Amino acid sequence: MDAILVVNAGSSSLKFQLFATGGANDLEVLVKGQLDGIGSRPRLRAAGPDGATLIDRTYPSHDIPDLPAATLAVGDWLRETQRADLIAVGHRVVHGGPEYDRPVLVDVGVLSDLERYCSLAPLHQPNNLAPIRSLLARRPGLPQIACFDTAFHRGHDALADHYAIPQNLYAEGVRRYGFHGLSYEYIAERLRQIAPAAANGRTIVAHLGSGASMCALAGGRSVESTMGFTALDGLPMGTRPGQIDPGVVLYLIAEKGMAPATVQDLLYRECGLKGLSGISNDVRELAQSADPRAAFALDYFVYRAGLHAGMLAASLGGLDAFVFTAGIGENSPMMRARIAGKLAWLGAVLDEKANAVSEPLISPPESRVALHVIPTNEELMIARHTQALLAESGRAGTAAKAS
Repeated sequence: MDAILVVNAGSSSLKFQLFATGGANDLEVLVKGQLDGIGSRPRLRAAGPDGATLIDRTYPSHDIPDLPAATLAVGDWLRETQRADLIAVGHRVVHGGPEYDRPVLVDVGVLSDLERYCSLAPLHQPNNLAPIRSLLARRPGLPQIACFDTAFHRGHDALADHYAIPQNLYAEGVRRYGFHGLSYEYIAERLRQIAPAAANGRTIVAHLGSGASMCALAGGRSVESTMGFTALDGLPMGTRPGQIDPGVVLYLIAEKGMAPATVQDLLYRECGLKGLSGISNDVRELAQSADPRAAFALDYFVYRAGLHAGMLAASLGGLDAFVFTAGIGENSPMMRARIAGKLAWLGAVLDEKANAVSEPLISPPESRVALHVIPTNEELMIARHTQALLAESGRAGTAAKAS
């Protein structure tokens, strides 16, 4: 059986899914898992399509000290346990820069290009590229496809794409890219299936997790996003501040004497919900805390979500639907209810009972704005792109299996 492996690499974890190709459902999940705690307490967990546990194994830290070692461990386990011929690997890559506006077959030159954007996504890009580099060295004949979080937004109007800076900087790539594009692309496709009116109308999708952003869709196409040049902008996040006056950065460097690398670490790792609360970047922990700083952090998140929803509604000229997705959006009725309350001026009404049990539609018929809860599936989107690019290049089912 031919199969595609999808890899989503983070700073200390490697998420993966194995998809069979060519079946009745075209792409069928065979395995879903992750290896987390890399370098500290490595643990490999995976389940089959029915949710049954296939492995739950811990390793000594020195056995899996980094992402290349994690990639090798996952690959070894899949080869030992799955009767599948691997024809390609699809990767989530956060930043495609100005050159890459669609999935691409990776070679050494492409990898070198993508390494230039590591400073624009330091939490993600180096980790996204590490498994690609490792596999290129070990299995150079195996096709690897990079799928970009920025690509879905590349059709923005120039007015949405620009900063008010000299044109030569825009030409160099200093522009508003937007991120979480694989998630938004999946939601846009799902809306066509389950809510055609929303898919054809004016919709805001809120990807709310440790990383958080919102996207305005007009007829299923991205027209505006809360994120810009990097994944720091827009909504407050688990450890990132979201929208912040650039003068704050200048102040930290010029007046506080902080080195640029220290400021970068502060903005990516010590701000957001973690910085505001001084407790945690996890909404679940903050919701259970009696500390007033935890309540303030959640209040701030909700307030800013409401402000950005208003901005995106203005870009659309109104609002027909609002979609909650990702970790917080899919799993926190409390946060959904609070954010929905900020949409009341647009005509949104929450069905509290439907929201409490996370129904796909959490608004009553009289609501002028339909409120949806749709689980995202970035890995399926990557698998689809990988399969399509293999077909276009004529490499599907090639000798990559034997490489």
